[in-house]
Amino acid sequence: MTHAIVAKQPGGPEVLEYASVEAPSPGPGQLLIKVAAAGVNFIETYQRNGTYKVDYPFTPGAEAAGTVEAVGEGVEDIAVGDRIATAEGSRTYADYTLVDAAKALPVPDGVDDHTAAALPLQGITAHYLMNSSFRVEPGHTVLLHAGAGGVGLLLTQLLKARGARVITTVSSDEKAKLSTSAGADEVLRYEGFADKVRELTDGEGVNVVYDGVGKDTFDESLRSLRIRGAMVLFGAASGPVPPFDPQRLNAGGSLTLTRPTMAHFVQNTHERRWRSAEIFDAAANGTLAVRVGATYPLAEAAQAHRDLEGRRTTGKVLLLP
Repeated sequence: MTHAIVAKQPGGPEVLEYASVEAPSPGPGQLLIKVAAAGVNFIETYQRNGTYKVDYPFTPGAEAAGTVEAVGEGVEDIAVGDRIATAEGSRTYADYTLVDAAKALPVPDGVDDHTAAALPLQGITAHYLMNSSFRVEPGHTVLLHAGAGGVGLLLTQLLKARGARVITTVSSDEKAKLSTSAGADEVLRYEGFADKVRELTDGEGVNVVYDGVGKDTFDESLRSLRIRGAMVLFGAASGPVPPFDPQRLNAGGSLTLTRPTMAHFVQNTHERRWRSAEIFDAAANGTLAVRVGATYPLAEAAQAHRDLEGRRTTGKVLLLP
């Protein structure tokens, strides 16, 4: 027997129980991972409270890092004792979890377990945004919303290493300091940001907007773009964008709009490992600083959810078995 967090029905954080469960065993193509740290993400609060339908009993979690304890039939390139991470696991709020070998991300020696668990989801998101949704080149000017968020802090650092000029938006003085410390060239508040962006770019606008906020920023984001600029709408923290007339893209200067999601940018093992290797290498060589804001013992997963939902955390939240 081992331990995992189990919810028997939807509800508040109190439904997350620290329970004894049977130890999992790897099937063909799977790895048994002894979890060193599991990432906590907001989607898991929606799964827990019933907003997103899941089967019960339910163990949350998709992101983790740890050590391979056993390998299933057919696994050839990963061995017992290897350190791996994943953003595409399941039931990671546990002492042990199963991961498909194809979705395992090798962790280099220069990256500790906490960093390895904190990076996969937000790090790979930052990677595909700047390399594939819109390819940022040296000299480009970028507008990035929620510059002090998990993706924002990582993406800012990667963009600066690429040689881009980065303008961010934030909602408070504390977050402005975080964004500046990550390397943002200019940090703005949300109110009237399009006009300020125009001023900062001598009326030209930015090459790309990375917008994870959605409804509240969408219109001004479009107004912030230069001719043939790109709008990358990768989230909807303020709610979904209402339907709009595509003619607005023409009127704005032959603009491009895309709505990506990570699953479409990790289509095979090669793509996953290309993205993760570059992210982990950046963390190992100091190009990328990862902010772990809070750690909790696995048994205190309910408190981690309370603090996350209460906006009492900054940076990545981890559970430690």
